[in-house]
Amino acid sequence: MMVKREKYIEEIRKVMGKQVIKVLLGMRRVGKSTLLLQIQEELLKQGIKKDQIISLNFEWLEFEPLKEYKALYEYIESKKLKGKKSYIFLDEVQEVEGFEKVVNSLNSKGDTEVFITGSNSKLLSGELASYLTGRFYTIEVLPLSYKEVSEGFSKSEDVFIDYIRTGGMPGKFQFEEDRTAKNYLMDMYQSILLRDIVKRYNVRDVDLLQRFMSYLINNIGQIFSAVTITNYLKSEGRKLSKETIYNYIEAAKSTYLVHGVPRYNIKGKELMKTNEKYFINDLGIRHLYFDNEKDIGQALENIVYLELRRRGYEIYVGKFDDREVDFIALDGESTKYIQVTYLLAEESTIEREFSVLEAIEDNFPKIVISMDKVNRSRNGIIHKNIIDFLLED
Repeated sequence: MMVKREKYIEEIRKVMGKQVIKVLLGMRRVGKSTLLLQIQEELLKQGIKKDQIISLNFEWLEFEPLKEYKALYEYIESKKLKGKKSYIFLDEVQEVEGFEKVVNSLNSKGDTEVFITGSNSKLLSGELASYLTGRFYTIEVLPLSYKEVSEGFSKSEDVFIDYIRTGGMPGKFQFEEDRTAKNYLMDMYQSILLRDIVKRYNVRDVDLLQRFMSYLINNIGQIFSAVTITNYLKSEGRKLSKETIYNYIEAAKSTYLVHGVPRYNIKGKELMKTNEKYFINDLGIRHLYFDNEKDIGQALENIVYLELRRRGYEIYVGKFDDREVDFIALDGESTKYIQVTYLLAEESTIEREFSVLEAIEDNFPKIVISMDKVNRSRNGIIHKNIIDFLLED
């Protein structure tokens, strides 16, 4: 299933021809390489000649000798055509030590347009960020949205149920059997754990890391406490220090396996320093170990979180007195308060989801999202069916 990721292509078009390094960041196998190919196809359609495009993927063995930055720079310079603009594509560039010197040098010459991808959010942090200040434009690439997955189908609940269960990693759609798709996702997950976390962060106890990740993945959308996980691991006969817990979380976030969402006190108008919530980058990974349909409330919340992230919102979990608002979504101009639940089947559920929003005294939009087909909007609070919400422009 080759999906044209128009949203990302459109964002890249805005900076085409500008002298900034275009950076695509996201989890392994999320479709960054495909996006680079789609950009190259677009360039060829515009009349750019094939020999003006230099494309390297550092996960391929043939480019192993170019993982040293001077060798990479000399190779690219030797391939560039004199008097013509070159388009350089460097896939999984974090494999090259000192790559920033190469991309900075190429970009500063003005005759080159540079596109890079990476699977570590720290790629452009610290020293590197100061080295390339103001010279890069970053786009985060997420798994396929429900809207992308459902194209070509009529509004089908079967497609949505499958999306809840197995997520939207592009590679899984090449397999017709669930078992084969599951094997593919398992290989991908283990590769992220072993290559991007264990190797990069020098994790000594791999079994402990896997148990920790299993706990984190099981408890998506729940308020996270280091004490709870310490007690859980203690019950399994394992010890984990607070410092190691936060190191593991940082490593998982840096590889885009999970996203942390801070909590915000709506009444006190302040960020809370503890108890973030975590969401997984793709529900298919959770499905390897847990039943997303059984944990439908968590799964739907995760889907809505990722959709809000795709739409560019800054996202918080809201606290209002002793109650919780699932998401506060900010876009610079306005704020949205959002509740997510499976079904508004009982009066107690309706009361729980709507009453906290009714108690917030401002005029920003307040929305309840569920799988109900009947519209339960009340008192200015909009109720949306989740499929309708995901298919919105």
